[in-house]
Amino acid sequence: MLKNVLLTLVALVVAIGGGAASVWYTLQAQKGVGAITIGAWTAFPDIGTSDADPYSKARVSREGVLALGRAEGLAFVAERDSAGEPLKRECAYTIDGNFPIARFWTLYAADQSLDVIKTEKPRPAALQSYQILRKPDNTALISVGNHPLPGNWLYIQGSGALYFVLTFYDTPIASSTGLSDITLPQIVRTGCHA
Repeated sequence: MLKNVLLTLVALVVAIGGGAASVWYTLQAQKGVGAITIGAWTAFPDIGTSDADPYSKARVSREGVLALGRAEGLAFVAERDSAGEPLKRECAYTIDGNFPIARFWTLYAADQSLDVIKTEKPRPAALQSYQILRKPDNTALISVGNHPLPGNWLYIQGSGALYFVLTFYDTPIASSTGLSDITLPQIVRTGCHA
């Protein structure tokens, strides 16, 4: 009798614990059901629509974010550089390349909850398309780090995980046909400090 009760308790703990752990992992992951990946960047194009999968809906509810619909725009998140290494606040990066056509876009450095990193300086850890200096071929080079650099510079500080969030507003890439032929900028680590 005691053996059956003990086995039942173990089975319940494994089932409930395993189920809770798998849901937590799925909600934390930046890749998964409904995700598209272009280089180092991942987006969920259906997240603001009625076609969104249950995990995307749960992620939006848990984080309390206002998801963009297809006609409004599309947000891409990078948690790794183009070489596949995790992004860290202790490191410096360059974000280099072409940005797809959009009426407006924003780029910001984020923490694990995808909130803008607080810099404790008058300079926020965010840039937008109207303030970017472009090269003659219309590409842009953005330096990211805690030491100022000429040109486009995104200030970050601290240590720990780093995410980049690149959001395009009023863009044709938000339609299902526009995602197949776009390229997004490369994220290259240029060094790390202690």
